[in-house]
Amino acid sequence: MPTRDDEFDPDDNFAHATGHDFDEGDAEHEGDLEVLAWQWLLRINPGDEEAATQQFQAYRELLGDDDDAEAVRDALERVTDWRASFRIDETERTTLIDAIETLAERFRVDIDWGVEDPTDAVALAGASTGALIEAAYDQLRVAGYTLWTWDTGDDTVAGVLAPRDDDEAMRVLGNALGLDLRPGAG
Repeated sequence: MPTRDDEFDPDDNFAHATGHDFDEGDAEHEGDLEVLAWQWLLRINPGDEEAATQQFQAYRELLGDDDDAEAVRDALERVTDWRASFRIDETERTTLIDAIETLAERFRVDIDWGVEDPTDAVALAGASTGALIEAAYDQLRVAGYTLWTWDTGDDTVAGVLAPRDDDEAMRVLGNALGLDLRPGAG
């Protein structure tokens, strides 16, 4: 089992840590939160193991010795914000569009928001956050990706993009990390 002092080897994907696929409740086992964090980062940075590795190192430094589930979620959110995730006030529609477009650009996916100028707050006044997320979700699915969101407990909306082929793994990882993931829900 790797420890924080062990040299991190991104090629092993922590496969030796548990020797099995993750099921609900796995996060309760010692060290599994680190494994889950790494698997999460791999999936939200598809094809970019270097970015996942950088975020994982930043996550380890930020987390320190605090390994409770809430601290893990907070650390993951901080190290991935606007790189592989977003958390935006739900009333800030232009910022939400900018965040999703920034993440979608990594996969060369352009989103049609259904308004002439998606940077114009006045033009977006009639569009709900949920409708914008749904529009992005639908177009990302066609391109092979899923937009995931979760309840933040406040007036923000948070989310990530991951390959559509990883939908089941994202559900399991989200659950194990304590995130109530929903595909494309605003």
